[in-house]
Amino acid sequence: MPLQDRLSDAFGEAFAALGHESALGAVVENLKGDAPFQCNGAMAAAGAAKKRGEKANPREIATAVAARLSDHPLIKAIDIGGPGFLNIVPSSEALTETAQAIMEGPVSGLKAGAELTIVIDYGGANVAKPMHVGHLRSAVIGEAIKRLMRARGHTVIGDAHLGDWGLQMGHLISELESEQPGLVYFDPDYDGNYPDEPPVTMDDLGRLYPQASNAAKSDKARMERSRVATAELQAGRRGYRALLDHFIAVSVAVLKEGYGALGVEFDLWNGEMCVDPLIPGMIEDLDAQGLTREDDGALIIDVDPDYDQDKRKGTPPLMVKARTGAVLYATTDLATLIDRKREIDPDLLLYVVDQRQANHFEQVFRAAARAGWFERDQMEHLGFGTMNGKDGKPFKTRDGGVLRLEDLLETMRQAAEARLAESGMGAGFDDEERADIARLVGLAALKFADLQNARLTNYVFDPERFTAFEGKTGPYLLYAAVRIKSILRKAEAAGAEFGPVSPDHEDEASLVLALDAYPKAVALAAEKRAPHILCDHVYGLAQTFSRFYTHCPILADDVSPEVKGARLSLAKATLEQLEHGLDILGIEVPERM
Repeated sequence: MPLQDRLSDAFGEAFAALGHESALGAVVENLKGDAPFQCNGAMAAAGAAKKRGEKANPREIATAVAARLSDHPLIKAIDIGGPGFLNIVPSSEALTETAQAIMEGPVSGLKAGAELTIVIDYGGANVAKPMHVGHLRSAVIGEAIKRLMRARGHTVIGDAHLGDWGLQMGHLISELESEQPGLVYFDPDYDGNYPDEPPVTMDDLGRLYPQASNAAKSDKARMERSRVATAELQAGRRGYRALLDHFIAVSVAVLKEGYGALGVEFDLWNGEMCVDPLIPGMIEDLDAQGLTREDDGALIIDVDPDYDQDKRKGTPPLMVKARTGAVLYATTDLATLIDRKREIDPDLLLYVVDQRQANHFEQVFRAAARAGWFERDQMEHLGFGTMNGKDGKPFKTRDGGVLRLEDLLETMRQAAEARLAESGMGAGFDDEERADIARLVGLAALKFADLQNARLTNYVFDPERFTAFEGKTGPYLLYAAVRIKSILRKAEAAGAEFGPVSPDHEDEASLVLALDAYPKAVALAAEKRAPHILCDHVYGLAQTFSRFYTHCPILADDVSPEVKGARLSLAKATLEQLEHGLDILGIEVPERM
């Protein structure tokens, strides 16, 4: 148990012994004073007492609490500041005991009390379309949250949830028919086996879709061809279904490369097509439960009894079938919930999707809860803001287009390469190793720049700032970890050994407390679905180690073997925790730089 939690227990018992709520004993990190911890419960205790008609002075309550803990083995000193802040200095025994526990397991104590089965829906790339900058945040944030939940001991299934249904497929099919009408897929009377090899490449798909989409915008007849192809596909026409299977296979192979370049992996590559067979039965079930009603020819579900259309208040009804009989995104999202219930039966479903879809998911989740498939609190939409250009608008290329993900990654690699050359890092390495380090630095810069922001925050894309080796950046953290690796290699070469830690120096004590905060940071980041909390921890840990290393020499000749061994143990624990935390964030550390 982290020292902060043990102190909270001690202060909780003291408050309870004085007739107050034990929860008032919560101990927090002290960000301002010299004492590392603080308890602020005396003010709240006085307020609660006054509501009961009792006379109470917060400073007197704080004094009484301090008196009860004056000889507690975890506490060296308690100072009362202001109206009743309890500033806490832990004892040297407590620090030594904490250090010993950390040395035994620098990344232990992360597991949650109860193991859950969780599905995380993130990625959301479309079949036949190249990955672009708009896919970045969902992938990076979703991967970090997936790894956070796994670190907490949960069983987590990541689903890419491909966009593989709807009009875009009709565009592709009809455009391919225009170019290659003799393909067997377009013969409605053909009843044999279709070829195993796809008739298109990803480049073909990337060309066919915009051709068809642009033509259909100004040509009603062309749009009608795509709509008919979509309807026939969804009705089960064999040749069109075979083409769709090819489109998906070609696209997924390329998407796996794109997500792989980001360090993102999915357990499932399911799409909207997978749940299409469930839709008729689902609508029958919703009708049978009396949850649907007809509205101007469309089929809808009321999801908010307080919805007021005129005043635009509340959550609007969810449309599950259009007047034309077509199914919608909401329909397939509902069917996906049924599929996940049947196949996985998760305790929790997390959707990492742009915040602009918040209303859509609120409608879908309320409808699913009304249908009795899941409780409303089992489904969460984890929205996020946008990555913007310097004009404050969602990032575009200079000509106003959407930047491809591979081009974004190459931009970051080049920026990292320039930074490395500027700093002289890796000057003696071969070309292959320098290139790989530049790739890792560029990825770390991009991911950390994204994840260090609260999810809903927008931020500006700035490769120069992201790749700096100073300040709160990914490259700074990589350098901090690589520097510790270098120290440990030198220690090994010199025959130095690790030893027990007794944090006598104030910077040693600060490092022990920084390491001790890791389980709490991971737990809070998972609970809040907020990777930026973990970013704050690893950055703070790296800064604390830097101060420690400045003031506490490790390998200097005048350092005794005992002190050297203790400081090496602290360095090793710091590296293990830094690498573990960065791995949760999806950031890989090179061996050297």
